[in-house]
Amino acid sequence: MSRNGAAQILLVEDTPTLARSYIQFLRDEPYEIHHEELGKPALAYIERHRPDAILLDLKLPDMDGMDILRHVTEIDDSLPVIVITAHGSVQTAVTAMQAGASDFIVKPFNADRLKVTLKNVLERTELRDIVNTYRSEIDKDGFEGFVGSALAMQAVYRIVEAAAPSKATVFVTGESGTGKEVCAEAIKNRSPRRNGPFIAINCAAIPHDLMESEIFGHVKGAFTGALGEREGAASMADGGTLFLDEVCEMDLDLQAKLLRFIQTETYRKVGASRTDKVDVRVICATNKDPMAEVKAGRFREDLYYRLHVIPLHLPPLRDRDDDIVKIARVFLAKFAEQENRKFRDFDPATAAILMSYEWPGNVRELQNVMHNTVVLHDGELVTPDMLPPPLSLVTPVVSVAQVPAPSVPQPEGEIARARPSDVKSLSEDIRPLAAVERDYIEGAIERCGGNIRTAAALLGIAPQTIYRKRAAWEEDDAALAATG
Repeated sequence: MSRNGAAQILLVEDTPTLARSYIQFLRDEPYEIHHEELGKPALAYIERHRPDAILLDLKLPDMDGMDILRHVTEIDDSLPVIVITAHGSVQTAVTAMQAGASDFIVKPFNADRLKVTLKNVLERTELRDIVNTYRSEIDKDGFEGFVGSALAMQAVYRIVEAAAPSKATVFVTGESGTGKEVCAEAIKNRSPRRNGPFIAINCAAIPHDLMESEIFGHVKGAFTGALGEREGAASMADGGTLFLDEVCEMDLDLQAKLLRFIQTETYRKVGASRTDKVDVRVICATNKDPMAEVKAGRFREDLYYRLHVIPLHLPPLRDRDDDIVKIARVFLAKFAEQENRKFRDFDPATAAILMSYEWPGNVRELQNVMHNTVVLHDGELVTPDMLPPPLSLVTPVVSVAQVPAPSVPQPEGEIARARPSDVKSLSEDIRPLAAVERDYIEGAIERCGGNIRTAAALLGIAPQTIYRKRAAWEEDDAALAATG
């Protein structure tokens, strides 16, 4: 970027009239454009200045534009290059994209097409830089017991890192099986209390009449069966972390005592007259909507606000994109070693099923499915017939080979060999690669019944790539509609 914040664009075009037209097209955009007519001066400029994007003609007097593209990719593969040519075919476009081009635009084109293409490329580059910067701070393959790098989980990792040094109460929400206890342990491990105790209590698994004793302890004779004094979780967690899972299951009377404990860090054992003080950080979790529980009168509003200092929501597994297969591979490797099996991966159809299944039980269900599969079968690749119900009832969606490619007319010769009068008709026959890609992806989604995760798995791309492309297509359509 220049000092005034404008993006630096290098235009490499050997025809002065066309170069002036492109510069005129972009005159109202926040860009500073530098023009070079030849390839060698352009490469020298790139070495010195590293522009934010390059508009590159493929046919130049002194060298081939593809050589420039390959050289740019070698010195900085993050530098976006938009190839502009009237000498291409679909194969040329494919070759350019494989060589590292960010997009492909065919002459002749109007101002809106150029503006939208350049804007989208710059925005994608900015988003990629943001994600890469963040991923450089956090292990992309996992974080403190979590596996995966989906954008939804990166947000979780960031909140964990920000909240960990504090003593503030964290309220973790999420469906059953999403890893709420793993999240609590991650906060503890990243905190100054990492060497202190971590005491977890599942409020839904302990009878209500015993819950108070579990948390605060009791003295001898406090109730029938209290044959001796017992320390509770509050005492055992002194200097560390107390994790209350499914806290919304706690009865209202005990909620009042929990509120006082959190406010004063003091408690009294059941049957005792003495008050004890501890230094404890409280993390709680629920698979319910806590505010809905408050409105229903089942959860104290004052306790809710006391606990809800730092809210943290864990996404369901179905929203974690290709993390599903990454997590499945971890479980597969673990259980294969444990059960002395040869499994090393999934075949494409199995991966597609894993990606398209809704996983109502989330990671816990995935773990059970992998354990079942490994115990009952053996081989190098997991195939669909090895999966237990209900996954065994899921028919693998059509393979990529069965998704018909859009019809693309094949020209008999390059546009370069056409007479000027033929260029217009040829440009109508030869479609831009971006349009071909859009039709192909949309066709795959349609063949997969609208399931983007399944289509992405079969196409070999991440679901967020499809979402991003669809957003860009909508912007293109809106821009074209606005121009009339």
